[in-house]
Amino acid sequence: MNTVEYAQVIINELQSSVSQLGEADTEQMADLLLRSGKVFVAGAGRSGLMGRAFAMRLMQAGKDAYVVGETITPGIAAEDVLVLGTGSGETQGLVSMAEKAQSLGAAVVAVTLTPESTIGQLADYTVKLPGAPKDQTGGSSITIQPMASLFEQTLLVFYDAVILRMMEKTGQTTQRMFGKHANLE
Repeated sequence: MNTVEYAQVIINELQSSVSQLGEADTEQMADLLLRSGKVFVAGAGRSGLMGRAFAMRLMQAGKDAYVVGETITPGIAAEDVLVLGTGSGETQGLVSMAEKAQSLGAAVVAVTLTPESTIGQLADYTVKLPGAPKDQTGGSSITIQPMASLFEQTLLVFYDAVILRMMEKTGQTTQRMFGKHANLE
């Protein structure tokens, strides 16, 4: 296959994955984030990068949003939400974050391939995304892409869908959001 053909396969896989998203999950997460205080986002590796993009859009939509681990990230409190993007749901650092957030009374959202995982079980809200796990030694036929690429792509699309739903519920516009776009570039 050439690059264009690979790209088309990726688009087809993503289309199939996105078609499995639950409307109720997007609605529930949008409502939770809208009524929350601060929103904290975390993930490891590429899932963490998708979370960083989500935190940026949350900030542009007017939410106090933070990426866990940054030097300017404040403490989490009872009215806040921790959103964890994790394919496996077993990343130890994320498990510790979920436990700490819950001990302080914050809500925990797991966006994951594996709701039965440790983080999925700890979470107050669990969103199951389709995709393939990082370890595909069993010969996954879901995707031709390496490791958890399909999950990570679906994660970003899901996060963007949540932002769009929040925008719709609050009357937010792209033009107003652009006013919060970085301007020291």
